[in-house]
Amino acid sequence: MHRAWRLTRRRLIASIPVLAIVIVGTFFLMELAPGDAVDAYLMSLGGGDAGLAESLRQSYGLDQSAFNRLWLYLGSLARLDFGWSIAFDRPIIDVVLERLPKTLWLMGSATALAFTAGSLLGIVAGSRPGGIVDRVLSIGSLAIYAVPGFWLGLVLILVFAVQQRWLPTSGIETIASGKQGVARALDIARHLILPVTSLGLIYLALFLRVMRAGMGEVWRQDFVLAARAKGLSRRRIVVRHVARNALLPLITMLGLQAATMLGGSVVIESVFAIPGFGRLAQEAVAGRDAPLLMAIIIISALLVVVVNLLVDIAYAWLDPRVGASEAISR
Repeated sequence: MHRAWRLTRRRLIASIPVLAIVIVGTFFLMELAPGDAVDAYLMSLGGGDAGLAESLRQSYGLDQSAFNRLWLYLGSLARLDFGWSIAFDRPIIDVVLERLPKTLWLMGSATALAFTAGSLLGIVAGSRPGGIVDRVLSIGSLAIYAVPGFWLGLVLILVFAVQQRWLPTSGIETIASGKQGVARALDIARHLILPVTSLGLIYLALFLRVMRAGMGEVWRQDFVLAARAKGLSRRRIVVRHVARNALLPLITMLGLQAATMLGGSVVIESVFAIPGFGRLAQEAVAGRDAPLLMAIIIISALLVVVVNLLVDIAYAWLDPRVGASEAISR
């Protein structure tokens, strides 16, 4: 328990400068981009005079220097105030809380599918390296990994939604259905089947190959040879020795792929018309809504930090040497 708490504390302290770099770096990158939200707003109105543009920039604080706005923005973040969305004319926190849960459902379901199925299939393939099952799964995973996610999503829509009419083509739930409780949960789950499959299959293939490669390395370790010499059954060796140690690089890959999956959700949400966090980023870019885009990047970075923190804790639980080595170095 003390080892887990020590590891968590060290990771949280290390994440502070990471988030600070993300905030400051993103802010000044926004400054380098041409135009601002006022230009996008006037363009949507069909134009406007210089007086109106100047008045709008004063009301939004865009007439101040970059360092002054950065200081004010950091003070707002300290109060958990992300500002006002110019594109949606609403507080940013309200827009984020409305969109973020949909993306978390999508990412969480896709991650669970990819990690669970990928690790299990990787164990099956790696239990007998070079066998017929191993070759079939390796070739199949490589073929799936080579397929673009958006193309896979369109194919799934064409087959299961358009031709067979088993599943809905888009959206997160049936509009104005009036469903509540379990009925609404089942409706949302039905809408998520195709996008979760599209997003999860690509990472399933990746996790399968990583797990299979890890097991191939573990089979050559001395402790596996010792277990075989003791006369342990092959199934017990695979489950209790080989798979457990091969799971460590897979856990690391899970943390590394968190940011990639969050970026991949932008494409999947656009294909399936899901009003999630990814589409919100696209709309913020199109509307040149810098405060909203800043909030999206910061929250995305925070999500990646949290996921990697959970991965580190899981890694330390699977391999006690992780926490022990940090305690010794301290």
